[in-house]
Amino acid sequence: MTDKLLRFLLIAALAILPLQVHAADKLTVLLDWFVNPDHAPLYVALDRGYFADENLTVELIAPADPNDPPKLVAARKAEIAISYQPQLHLQADQGLPLVRFGTLVATPLSTVLTLADGPIKTVADLKGKTVGFSVSGTEEAVLAAVLKSAGLTLADIKLVNVNFSLSPSLASGQVDAVVGAYRNFELTQMDLIGKKGRPFFIEEHGVPPYDQLIYVAHKDSVGDPRLRRFLSAVEKGTQYLINHPQETWDAFAKNQPELNDELNRRAWFDTLSRFAHRPAAMDNARYDRFARFLLDAKLIKEIKPVSSYAVELPY
Repeated sequence: MTDKLLRFLLIAALAILPLQVHAADKLTVLLDWFVNPDHAPLYVALDRGYFADENLTVELIAPADPNDPPKLVAARKAEIAISYQPQLHLQADQGLPLVRFGTLVATPLSTVLTLADGPIKTVADLKGKTVGFSVSGTEEAVLAAVLKSAGLTLADIKLVNVNFSLSPSLASGQVDAVVGAYRNFELTQMDLIGKKGRPFFIEEHGVPPYDQLIYVAHKDSVGDPRLRRFLSAVEKGTQYLINHPQETWDAFAKNQPELNDELNRRAWFDTLSRFAHRPAAMDNARYDRFARFLLDAKLIKEIKPVSSYAVELPY
């Protein structure tokens, strides 16, 4: 090999080197709450290298205040937040520049929860009882719809704010029922302390089904190709999680030792059927239906076009 050819090959190799070591695109994802099995597809995608396969470096951050993530994304302090479909409708009504671009948990998790051995056997038995709640507004609208399915109204019960202490307030007898208890967490918590719960699934009692957890981004970032790559990695993570639940739980428990307990183990498996198999897929009619539910409850002022706050990203 001549010196001239050797120099040419060296220059060519140096020219393509930057392409080979090009830094991955970064994404900051703000969780809706502390780390828990509801976030399983994200952690599986991270652990399995699916984000890296999409040339993404993803940082998952639990918020100090669960109300902050959508606001921070609206203010461009992060690219993605995990939020809730009901809250997205309220935020769109308030003019926040947010858009849903993917789904994490595709069914409601919330229930109206009572004690299995208590006097409340049907929704109608809630008449005259005390019901605890944590978040005013949407939870009251949900409870009103559940009560309506049995011919009752909010005037037929006593509402008490239990400040996110749902399971303890029910187990201690402070309230007769709670609204907003998750079927994959609080229901198990009750069982683990020997107080078996009786859940009333809200979508079976007058509440339109909705996406419990969604991915939201700033409206102006809909064209950002990182978002589609993010969802592709999440979809792979979801598929692997569903195909290998025990293996993925073992990895999650090893990497998050503070969550390696019976509550989180059971929640991991209880949530499997709730994850969106097609996280990018969008059902416009479903979102419009829930918006009308909120309008009827006077929680939003008008019905906005779904496309103004929820989209399906193109490939």
